[in-house]
Amino acid sequence: MADAVTSQTLSDGGTTAVMKFTNISDGNGESAVKKVDVSALTASPSGAECARVHITQVWYAISGMRIDLEWDATTNVKALILGGGVALEPTVGHLDFRSFGGIKNNAGGGITGDIDLTTLHHTNNDAYTIILELKKSY
Repeated sequence: MADAVTSQTLSDGGTTAVMKFTNISDGNGESAVKKVDVSALTASPSGAECARVHITQVWYAISGMRIDLEWDATTNVKALILGGGVALEPTVGHLDFRSFGGIKNNAGGGITGDIDLTTLHHTNNDAYTIILELKKSY
């Protein structure tokens, strides 16, 4: 079996994208799974391809596992760590980084601009829902 995962683009405009991700784990988890592929995002109104994104807001509900959001590169760089509790009750939160322009991609060599996701300490029926608001840069 495999974790039951979904990815959904809620909005993809000229400067902002909003994406939702869910997982109900069977205990296998996810390891550096590409969740945001910047090359698949809508181009700017002038036709420029999206090169990177900044994380401007995050809404999350996580039960029983930790989530590492990672900037994809030759060696991935942690962008955010969410959850981590082992309680059955979800850890719920909203993070707003708009006041300083968002969490910027600081990955080094081999940077792609994409966002990967890794789960840790997952067991059967652990779950997450994550919504990312992303500011696109060209």
